[in-house]
Amino acid sequence: MRSWDGKKIEGPHHAIVAAWHRRGPELAVHAVEAFELVLALLVLVIGLHWLALKLRWPPATALLVGGGALAFVPGLPAISLDPELALVLFLPPLLMDGAYYTALGRFRRHLPGILSLAVGAVVFTTLVVGVVVRWIIPDLPWAACFALGAIVSPPDAVSARAVLKGVHLPRRLEALLEGESLLNDATGLILFRFAVAATLSGVFHTGEAVQSFAVVAIGGAGVGAAVAAGWIFLAKRLRDPMLIMLITILLCWAAYLAGEAVHVSGVIATVTAGLALGWYQHVILPADVRLRASSAWQILVFVLEALVFILIGFSLRGAIERIGGIGAIPMSMISVIVAVVITVAAARFIWIFGSEAILGLARKLGIERARPLGWRQATVLSWAGMRGVVTLAVPLTLPIDMPGRDMMLICAFAVIFATVVVQGSSLGALIRQIQPVDADPPAKMAMPAAEAAMARARLAVIEELAYDADGTLVHPQMLEEHRKRMRFMERYEQDASAEMDNLRPHFDVLLKAIAAGRAELIRIHRAGLIEDEVLHELERDLDVEELAMTLQRGE
Repeated sequence: MRSWDGKKIEGPHHAIVAAWHRRGPELAVHAVEAFELVLALLVLVIGLHWLALKLRWPPATALLVGGGALAFVPGLPAISLDPELALVLFLPPLLMDGAYYTALGRFRRHLPGILSLAVGAVVFTTLVVGVVVRWIIPDLPWAACFALGAIVSPPDAVSARAVLKGVHLPRRLEALLEGESLLNDATGLILFRFAVAATLSGVFHTGEAVQSFAVVAIGGAGVGAAVAAGWIFLAKRLRDPMLIMLITILLCWAAYLAGEAVHVSGVIATVTAGLALGWYQHVILPADVRLRASSAWQILVFVLEALVFILIGFSLRGAIERIGGIGAIPMSMISVIVAVVITVAAARFIWIFGSEAILGLARKLGIERARPLGWRQATVLSWAGMRGVVTLAVPLTLPIDMPGRDMMLICAFAVIFATVVVQGSSLGALIRQIQPVDADPPAKMAMPAAEAAMARARLAVIEELAYDADGTLVHPQMLEEHRKRMRFMERYEQDASAEMDNLRPHFDVLLKAIAAGRAELIRIHRAGLIEDEVLHELERDLDVEELAMTLQRGE
């Protein structure tokens, strides 16, 4: 990382020491400039996100292109992104967000396919890219070629989630993409470390590498499970909602840093903790904590996700300046860049359609569990290979004396831009064009049936408690209300769409009544008839009531 005066700072603790010794007006100016830059980036995020919505682009594309264009505007300060800070700041919360919303049942059911992509496809792409680069540059050591392959091989969880928002996919395809994006960063990072060590030492042992890979992966899962168990223990015993929210938000960094501290996969530790959080939060977190934490978490993830793509674009300037500018890029390097971009895309197609052929052959041989995706889903899966934060941050950690370091940096940026801008922008159109079919059998109970089951359970409790010990009915209105709701749910279960069409006008009237109550509440507050505390409490009740009506209306 570099300070504002261009001096190199070795890490966060060195930055604190340097700032302490640089007390006085200069420190104040630098701190204000840093804060102003953060605010400017947030304003830029808002503008580019709005532009993406207007142009119907994936927000990730607009943020990446906008950041890359603005990075070369004369007069703007150069932004140097510390790679270790980028990984620890951005990766854990964005991985946690993906794991939290992952359907655990589908994840377990499709785990073989997920591992085929997260491990098999990443290793295959690493090998293919390494062979192609070695063929073009025979003087580059094999291990360095494979290091470049490891940098560009893992599709990114952040990019996949950013591009696939709002896109409807078949359930199996969605499970494969979500699961792959959660686990493949770990594979790429482990392969990268092995390749760099082999390049610098000149020694590589396949057996030791495989054993270390297994230890790092299994150890990461164990650390993630242990950290999640600690979160469960604390969340059950803490009574303060703010403390519960805080430890829940900090869980991602706790898992990642714990994994890295014991030299196992922080990525897998974070994913494991996120899956546990998504599974247990329904029975551990109170409703108010879940609602408030969800809102805070969504804002945090939105900001971090947007800043990732802005900073990727800005970092392009530093990478190009390190090699002497765009004009200093030789034609030989351009040919390598083009070859790497094409190879990365082609390798994914080859792996996925090759796996499809094997599954099809196994199916013909009578193996019932072998279920090919079909060419439509396989095409979408092959094209959805966007790269992002890991491919950005990892090459910046390369040692200065690493052979081909500058070429690796430019190749990494080229792959990110090509996959996010070209593939990410066209993925939605591709899905609409080929219309992949959801071949997975539906769940045994649809939403109307589930809602009817909940209504029956609630009515059973009301019927039991509506009478006192001697059989006198003490809650007649409550009992009648739930019986009416049960009769409606029985009709709704039979024909959900017709009942909702009949019910929406009812909700419209209730929402207008809530709006009238809100207007009257504000009027009497503005007239000085009630205190602010009364306003806030009654407004909260109206907000909860309006949210419930809006959700029931189906919006």
